[in-house]
Amino acid sequence: MTRTRCDRTPAWALLQAHYAARGKDFDTRQAFAEDAQRFARFSQHAPHVFVDLSKNRIDAETESMLLALAEQCGLGAHREAMFAGDKINATEGREVWHVLLRTPADAATGSAHEAAELAKVHETLDAMLAFAEKVRADDAITDVVNIGIGGSDLGPQMAVLSLHAFAHPGKRMHFVSNVDGHELAATLARLKPENTLFLIASKTFTTIETMTNAASAKRWFDASGGKNIARHFAALTTNVAAAKDFGIDTTFGFWDWVGGRYSLWSAIGLPIAIAVGAAGFREFLAGAHAMDQHFGTAPLAANAPVRMGLLDVWYRNFHGFSSRSVAPYHSALRRLPAYLQQLEMESNGKRVDASGEALPFGTSPIPWGESGTNGQHAYFQMLHQGTDVVPVEFVAVKKARHTLEGHHDLLLANVLAQAQALMQGKSDTGGHKHFPGNRPSTVLLLDDLTPASLGALIALQEHRVFVSGALWGINSFDQWGVELGKVLAKDIAPRLHNGDASGLDGSTAGLLAMLRS
Repeated sequence: MTRTRCDRTPAWALLQAHYAARGKDFDTRQAFAEDAQRFARFSQHAPHVFVDLSKNRIDAETESMLLALAEQCGLGAHREAMFAGDKINATEGREVWHVLLRTPADAATGSAHEAAELAKVHETLDAMLAFAEKVRADDAITDVVNIGIGGSDLGPQMAVLSLHAFAHPGKRMHFVSNVDGHELAATLARLKPENTLFLIASKTFTTIETMTNAASAKRWFDASGGKNIARHFAALTTNVAAAKDFGIDTTFGFWDWVGGRYSLWSAIGLPIAIAVGAAGFREFLAGAHAMDQHFGTAPLAANAPVRMGLLDVWYRNFHGFSSRSVAPYHSALRRLPAYLQQLEMESNGKRVDASGEALPFGTSPIPWGESGTNGQHAYFQMLHQGTDVVPVEFVAVKKARHTLEGHHDLLLANVLAQAQALMQGKSDTGGHKHFPGNRPSTVLLLDDLTPASLGALIALQEHRVFVSGALWGINSFDQWGVELGKVLAKDIAPRLHNGDASGLDGSTAGLLAMLRS
């Protein structure tokens, strides 16, 4: 499949001229004053998520030109290739098929290969969910510890926290990822071996941080009088032999076409299934599938992930906004910013295009943030009055799942007020109380935070990242950048014991000596 990189299209040059003429000085306040229908034009319903883009620095002409850019880059064909299971992850020779993980078993398929893979997906899904229900019914298991890192931790942890209102009341969920032993030790101190199930999440069963923690957990289990490792340990891996050697009989695998940051829909999602049950997990998948259908079939001009991805390109490459603040106004979504950091920065944090050629423009913005209203009393000062313009993405939930009077109305009032204040600003001739305004924001609104709406919200973000990566002409589905540090750590680890500094740079050698002194 041939793609055209965004800067090599006619639309790119037109957008550059348009930005210089109108986009650079675009004022959202003036845009609202001139267009009474602006909110309707720049907001839309997507499955389970209402998207309001109206407070962004964009108008109909800009969006039309961005849509032309998408067409000229071949976004539609690239999207179809992903859904069809083409090997668009060219550097690893793999399909990018996480959408298949949430495709219903009876869905029509485009090829015999797709049908065969879908059957395998549901065979594994059914077995995994049956195990989850078995754990949920076992009153002796009160604590479940997921040991993984990266995609084997961030996604499941975020989802379990987000769906706390649906969680099994008799199961405490714990997540250990850091190789820093303080994290595992603090978790183990609260556990009893006879009441604990450990889930070891590693595709290859060789991830150094995960296997170090797994080995320590096993030693603790034995030393604390634990019996029957096979009952108290399960593995989420394709390396069944290594798991067997570890003492694990129960394993659930997944496939090479599942990238780590897209794996919470697979067996890696077992902690989610234990927390919310098989029915809840299927609703989670169904919400994501509904968003997949929207992304795959809606015209580009009425496609929420496409419109968000195009806005990301407009901001990153024309306005020069290098980061985006994510502010979820729901405490259960507090790990969403961290999850989105991996999703976007590991996918699109690339300096070369798919052919290996260096890029002359910026790629991934830096997502960061904190749950509201906490962020308001921390970094929002900079968002309102700082020298850098940082687009903000608010996530709000219409329905509360508590009965505390007044809290949710105040929370929602703060969402609306912060977005309004960022746009409108406030004049002050003295300067210190001056808010420049015209600071862009997006609001993603859910009616309720449920397994289905969370699934849709995550899929929306996945596809939005796909769109910007497609226009930039990069491979959004490899992650070679995580490898070098791992290799060097293996070299340095024995040097901490033997003191050998040969071949090291001066700084590393000096720090090694300090750590050994």
